[in-house]
Amino acid sequence: MTDNRKRGEDALAQLDRELKSRDRAEKSRPLMIGAAAAVVILALVGGIWFLATRDTGEQITADEQSTSTPETPEMEPLTMARATALPATVTCEYPSAGDASREVSTPATENISTEGTVALTLTTNQGPIGMELDRSVAPCTVNAIEHFAKEGYYDDTVCHRLTTSGIHVLQCGDPSGTGAGGPGFQFANEYPTDELDGPASSPVIYPRGSIAMANAGPNTNGSQFFLNYQDSPLAPDYTYFGQISAEGLDTLDKIAAAGAQGGAADGAPADEVRIEKAG
Repeated sequence: MTDNRKRGEDALAQLDRELKSRDRAEKSRPLMIGAAAAVVILALVGGIWFLATRDTGEQITADEQSTSTPETPEMEPLTMARATALPATVTCEYPSAGDASREVSTPATENISTEGTVALTLTTNQGPIGMELDRSVAPCTVNAIEHFAKEGYYDDTVCHRLTTSGIHVLQCGDPSGTGAGGPGFQFANEYPTDELDGPASSPVIYPRGSIAMANAGPNTNGSQFFLNYQDSPLAPDYTYFGQISAEGLDTLDKIAAAGAQGGAADGAPADEVRIEKAG
């Protein structure tokens, strides 16, 4: 078994333990407290899987502390701006990590700009999703996403997962359509994770319209990303790298209104979402 496959299986096992632990905790509470918690519990949001052929398990997991109670402070939204600006250029690293689910070259690594934005549109069968990618917060991530788009990596791929409870995201970026596909390399987390002083302790709000990467642990980003069509409370472990246009949010609202297959809170979109072209 490869290290990457083991890491993916460990991530799934950990998710299962968290869900069972949370379920036991809910059952042990008084009924009135349980009813209130049921409104805000974020149970079904883990396990949004990204990277395919390399068998990693990239997931988005709602933190157990991300429900607001009288004993816990309100979660703050991401500022979506760095506290301290990066230098004008940075060096990025994209080390190999398993097999690619679709052939793609490795992005450039030297003199990567941290200035300005990149406009990118996902042309989907449900409508356009315009995105503005922000180099100032996540230059290596934007560099990779722009590279994927230029090489047609995202063309004719499905957004294979929609989550409508706890967090509110559409998951895209896996050419295999399985939720476990990626480019054959990985890269480090950027904002907000790289600004934290030690491990993340408090969840934050990834606001409606924000775009972020998923991962299987620190510094395991690949090709998959999630689009927040409503505010999503998460640990600050996912690289924020851009904003969705107003037109794009209209498209996402339509997709979300149709829900997931079978009326599930988490699963494949009821109406297929296919990226026809990214560029």
